[in-house]
Amino acid sequence: MKITPSAKNPIVNAVSPSRGQGASAASASPAGKNTVELSPAARQLANLQNSSNDIDIERIQQIKDAIAAGELKINPGRIADSLLVSVRELLK
Repeated sequence: MKITPSAKNPIVNAVSPSRGQGASAASASPAGKNTVELSPAARQLANLQNSSNDIDIERIQQIKDAIAAGELKINPGRIADSLLVSVRELLK
């Protein structure tokens, strides 16, 4: 599944009048007065969505080759340490 940026999605970016307001109220407001403020979490998600180097194809191939050859060594301590670091960052 490919996720595309919502900035290019006309449905997401369409401006529609708020509930309870008629079309005349929406058209009477001056252009450029409508603003949207994103939460820090939404900004972080948008930044993650815009990154272009998410997958290291070369590294994936190295891991596949190591699995096929029976040479993949897993270090559970390193995995646990990395998970703890991730959780601490999320709890900040």
